[in-house]
Order: sequence, then structure tokens, then C-alpha cells
Amino acid sequence: MSDSEITDFKIEIPDAQLEDLRRRLGATRWPDAETVDDWSQGIPLAYVQEVCAYWAEKYDWREREAALNRFAQFKTSIDGCGIHFIHVRSPHEDALPIVITHGWPGSVVEFHKVIEPLTNPTAHGGDAADAFHVVCPSLPGYGFSDRAVDSGWGVAHIADAWAELMSRVGYARYVAQGGDWGAMVTTRIGIQDSEHCAAIHLNMPIVPPDPETMNDLTEGEQSALAGMQHYQDKDSGYSKQQSTRPQTLGYGLVDSPAGQAAWILEKFWAWTDCQGHPENALGRDELLDNVMLYWLTGTGASSARLYWESFNTPPMESVKVPVGCSIFPKEIFRSSKRWAEKHFGSLLHWNELAKGGHFAAFEQPEVFVDELRECFRSLR
Repeated sequence: MSDSEITDFKIEIPDAQLEDLRRRLGATRWPDAETVDDWSQGIPLAYVQEVCAYWAEKYDWREREAALNRFAQFKTSIDGCGIHFIHVRSPHEDALPIVITHGWPGSVVEFHKVIEPLTNPTAHGGDAADAFHVVCPSLPGYGFSDRAVDSGWGVAHIADAWAELMSRVGYARYVAQGGDWGAMVTTRIGIQDSEHCAAIHLNMPIVPPDPETMNDLTEGEQSALAGMQHYQDKDSGYSKQQSTRPQTLGYGLVDSPAGQAAWILEKFWAWTDCQGHPENALGRDELLDNVMLYWLTGTGASSARLYWESFNTPPMESVKVPVGCSIFPKEIFRSSKRWAEKHFGSLLHWNELAKGGHFAAFEQPEVFVDELRECFRSLR
């Protein structure tokens, strides 16, 4: 594939790869069970065994593959790296182009419930004036995008690549949205491509607490600080490994489907608004769809490598475009409006939601769509 060429893409997994998955699941060498009756030592053995048995015996990849393929998908090479992306144009020609970016341990699967209402609002109880042309890329080293063959693909490089991608598909003016790593990339777009990006929306804004508020913290700010402390104390071991030795981790994740599933599903327990069980927030098939985009593509190591590239250098420069934020109560890192106003300068939209967590579009698709419509309405 030459630079600038865009080719059609369709997910077509060979039967042999699915048979290999079932064989590996059947041959899993299990650890002993945890010595507690909760998730405090990690994802429980009984649950992983239950999910893996379902995965091998009942999960219908061909049905899920067809559902994923209902959206137009493409690949194009940017700076020598093949980028996979979904691109759905709205039937409303004056729709606002938007690039939406996932993070880890997510994928473009997160957005499959929101693409249709965003692109065709009149078919989903909305107004044509709120329509978007939607582009959803897979991060380099994730899903069906290529793995980077050299270092340097951190969030700044990805932001430049997304700016090139939006230009390449024909959008001279656009907006951007993201959570998790997608929030980092989107913030970088707001810093680096203000000439073409009109505004950004974040569902996990990385905002430092304002030192001047420490003696006058609101209840929400106290909760946000407690959440940050919990992350440091109990929830960040994965990030230390992925930001320091991603290659070492990859050997187990790429070889063992049970290991890859456990590594991901624990975070859906920790980061969704699930009242103690991930399947209270998302269906088992949905969870496995997302795991499959790591397993089938063998991206356990390459996806973790983004932490090695960028985890310790979050974008803290001044964002040049207006910023909208939607704060979900079970998000990992939360901000207050006054912290965000001081950090971003031009705050286009701010809302604190009653329900939802880290995977906003996946968990609360209707709310997520409403937030984007409201955030960007004034820019049309």
C-alpha cells in the first residue's frame, strides 16, 4: 500500500484461526484460585473459566464479525504504518466530520452502538442538524492497524497521523473526540492541528488539580483526588508493566487467550459502572468482541507499547481550540469544572453524568451521543 492510497477493508478471519483459539482455550493451564472471595487479588478464577468455556463453546464469531462489518472500513498508510479505520458518511451532506479515538483496553468495538445515531440522527430520534460524518481509526498496534516497526509512535505522532487521515478522507474542518488514550490523542490534536480541528470533546480529560483549590475542595474534587490515589495504590500495576516492559508482557498475552481475556476483563470490572460485575455494564458477547480484536490480531505487546511511548508524558500544553468534557462517575480520572477551566481556557461544554464509566460510548451510548450533539451544536 502506497502512502495516500485508501483501500477497502473487511474483517475476514480464517476458520483455522478460530479452531486454534478453541484448541488453546481447551488446553489452558489454569492457576490456583484466589484466596479471597472478591476481586482484590485480581479477576477470579471461576469467572475466567466460565467466560472461556462460553468463548469456546457458545460465542459465535461469525455473527459478531458480520455485525462489525456492517460499517465501511478502510486502510491507508501514514508514515509507513497501515491504519485501519471505519468511515461512515452521514446521509445529511452538511454533517460535521468527527474523528473518534479509543484507548486501551478498548477498540473500535466501543463505538458500534453510537456510529449509526451519530451519522443518521433522524433515524434515531434526533435532528438532521446534529449529524456527523464519523471516522473511527484503530490506534497503531491495535486491532487491524499495523504494528509500528520502530519507536516514536506516541500520542503526538498519532495526533499528526489523524490530522493527515482527516485530510486524506476529504475533511478540511473537523472536530475530535476521545477517552483514555483517545483523550490524549484528541488533546494533542487540539494542540497541534488547530488550523483544521474546530474543537474537541473528552470523556477523560487529563487535568491537574489546581493547587489554589486544595484548601477549599468541593465534594466532587475530594472524590476525584481519592480516585487518583486509589489508582496509584491499587489499580495501576498494569500501566507500570506496559510502560516499562511491554515486550515481556506480550509473550503471555499473545500465546494464551485466557491470559489475554483476563488481562482485559479485569479492567472492565474496575473501570465500568458495573456494581461489582462487568456483565452488569456490558453483555458477555460485547466484552468478548473487544477481546477478540486483541486476540485475533496478536496485539498484546504492540498495544501495550503505547504506554512505553507516552505514559509519562501526558499533553499538558495549552489547547488552542475549545474543549468539551463529559464526566462519568466511574471514570478513572475525573476533573472539576474549575480545574478544567483553568487548564483548558476555552470550555465549550461541561456536564457531569449520573451513570457510566470509562468506556462511555460502550456503556452509555445514548448519553454519549447526546453529549456530542450538545457539545458541538454551536460549531455548525
